[in-house]
Amino acid sequence: MPRLPHLDRAVVPQTKLVNYLLSARHSGGRAKARFLEDFGFSAGNWPVFRDAIIAHAEANDVTASYQTRFGTKYEIDGPLPTPDGRAPIVRVVWFMELQDAAPRLVTLVPRRIVGR
Repeated sequence: MPRLPHLDRAVVPQTKLVNYLLSARHSGGRAKARFLEDFGFSAGNWPVFRDAIIAHAEANDVTASYQTRFGTKYEIDGPLPTPDGRAPIVRVVWFMELQDAAPRLVTLVPRRIVGR
């Protein structure tokens, strides 16, 4: 499959990263935050995490896509570059609304850890 379309316009909101994926207080993000912190990511340095998510999309093909009546959901599986140099395999989910050419980050899901 190809790479994520329009990656140059990708929307990765700071609030999604800080208040969800890197938040130990968020009920749905708490386990993800612990996982990500183990690799050196933190809410205090969220731009590093944002850049890693973009690099993940640049380096890995779309592994699945699903059309909905609202747009297209894209899943990308592959190694995530991390501050500590390890590369856990994660799935990053993106969504692009109909009539929009900007993929928006939905979530990240840990898959497995390489080199542990």
